[in-house]
Amino acid sequence: MKSIAGGALLMHVKKGDKVRVISGKDRGKEGTILEAYPKNDRVLVEGINMVKKHAKPSQDNPQGGILTQEAAIHVSNVMPMDPKTGEPTRVGYKIIDGKKVRIAKKSGESLDN
Repeated sequence: MKSIAGGALLMHVKKGDKVRVISGKDRGKEGTILEAYPKNDRVLVEGINMVKKHAKPSQDNPQGGILTQEAAIHVSNVMPMDPKTGEPTRVGYKIIDGKKVRIAKKSGESLDN
């Protein structure tokens, strides 16, 4: 993560990216980023880092009980997937038409659609 002018934070992945987990209990699994939390350097990945949460009965969940849901993991533990090869890749940046675009280091393909 890098800090840029104005206090904004820059992450190498963003919501909707397909990523592979490179360390931790879910190493090797793939999923899509559901949410990104740049201030905490964390991301929520679909089907990764599942935890059990005890819920009291409420109007939304009248039964209560134990729910299974995703918990956030550190952004350094995920790598985006290269759209061309389907392998995990590092991220580079290029200025194209005056816009900063993320590119896959392995293939040079753009990660931003």
